[in-house]
Amino acid sequence: MLLVSRARIRPTREDTRQRLFEAAAGVFAEHGVGAATVEQVTSAAGLTRGAFYSNFASLDELFFALYDERAAIIAAQVTDALSADEGAPLEPSIHAVIARTAATLLLDRDWLLVKTDFLLYAARHPDVAGRLATHRAELRAAVESRLHGVRDRLALPADVPAAARAVVAAYDGVTVQLLLDGDLPAARAWLTQLLTALLVR
Repeated sequence: MLLVSRARIRPTREDTRQRLFEAAAGVFAEHGVGAATVEQVTSAAGLTRGAFYSNFASLDELFFALYDERAAIIAAQVTDALSADEGAPLEPSIHAVIARTAATLLLDRDWLLVKTDFLLYAARHPDVAGRLATHRAELRAAVESRLHGVRDRLALPADVPAAARAVVAAYDGVTVQLLLDGDLPAARAWLTQLLTALLVR
């Protein structure tokens, strides 16, 4: 009788990291960033402590990796939204871009809860606050880069760095309101109004 050996299929490093990301997002949202533990995250992910520490040195490091992933999503959404049709008339183009941006930007309530909670946590821990400030600066730089690329075509404000800061501030303001009332359609409508006021000359 021929015996066929079955190789044990192990998850890849990327699979493990993704499971930790998904589990951490849920644990952070439920328990708060400062109160969450490695055990809670690994239990939710169905992984061992060894699997956690082979990927991340701490929960702070896991959060920043998760933050990077979400920031990349937002930057990609901004890039897609700013890709206005070349042949479109100028004035409708900027309004169409704003509508696309408001409709597609990441407004997941659980993630916004985690992000806001981590902001409070970072405010009490200067070393973490410095890293978070660097991450936010990178996000603003990504938005600024996208705005520079379409400034002439969409007749955006001349001070692009200030416009990028204003866009991020508008997004932050809308997320706070969304956390309070949970009204996603209203949040997107408010974001549209804010971006129109900021970007339409």
